[in-house]
Amino acid sequence: MPAEEVHLFLNPTAGRGRAGKRQARILELLAASTAKIIIHNSSAVGDLENQVAAAVKSGARRLVVAGGDGSIHEAVNGIFAAGKDAALGVIPTGTGNDFAKACDIPLDWEHATRLLADRLREQVTARRVDIGRCNDRYFANGAGIGFDAKATRVARSIRLPIGDIVYLIAIVRAMSDGVATPNMRITGDEFQWHGPVTLANIANGPWVGGMFHIAPAASNADGEFDLVIAKPVTRRRILGLLPKLMKGTHVDEDEVVVHRVRRLQVATDEVMPSHLDGEVQPLQSEFDVELLPGALRLL
Repeated sequence: MPAEEVHLFLNPTAGRGRAGKRQARILELLAASTAKIIIHNSSAVGDLENQVAAAVKSGARRLVVAGGDGSIHEAVNGIFAAGKDAALGVIPTGTGNDFAKACDIPLDWEHATRLLADRLREQVTARRVDIGRCNDRYFANGAGIGFDAKATRVARSIRLPIGDIVYLIAIVRAMSDGVATPNMRITGDEFQWHGPVTLANIANGPWVGGMFHIAPAASNADGEFDLVIAKPVTRRRILGLLPKLMKGTHVDEDEVVVHRVRRLQVATDEVMPSHLDGEVQPLQSEFDVELLPGALRLL
């Protein structure tokens, strides 16, 4: 009987190039699964997503992604674009690895790969996690509108190999020309907000940017988002809130509102920066966000 196939998708640039350097070792560790490993390397933004969609449409049912949150974002969108069921395994080799943290996947990539190989060999039943949809895109860990999206864009422009600290530097740089507080109309699940906002974060998992505990109570298996709204704050106040944000104690501050929702609509008076799983999106002024309970099978 032929060995089952597992498709490994690897983004060589993830984690500032660390993923590519680890490819040989990842293949060596996955060999313990006894599965036939078919490797796919992405070469540009969007390539991994297209390769995943093509593989799933052709019958692939067990996928593994070695990369960071951006690679997982592309894989999830590829799976849902294909319109067929496929299970996803994750080897965290990115910078922030927020989705891995939310799923209790070890951040030691070798340990995570060994555990994944064991599960593949033993054909452990995949667990299900919630997925979000914003307009026509899906997200695994979270969506952000406003200042956090602006900081994310700055972080993507920093090419230094400095790990999670890149997001801290990005926040400081993003404040250099001031902190915008646009009017947002947010409606969802018996919740309404209309007024100026620094940011609105729709959290499926508790972490963003690797080091920020944006929604401490969020879980991607509870069938709800944690909506985190920050009221207008000054640059000095943002700096004061950062230590609390890293600890998750910012939710007790007067400027922060947290509400549980399954679906919401956000409308702004002007086009706004936004991100999904740390991937910068085109400027938009309307966001239709929905939670899809248990939509993804996780190996």
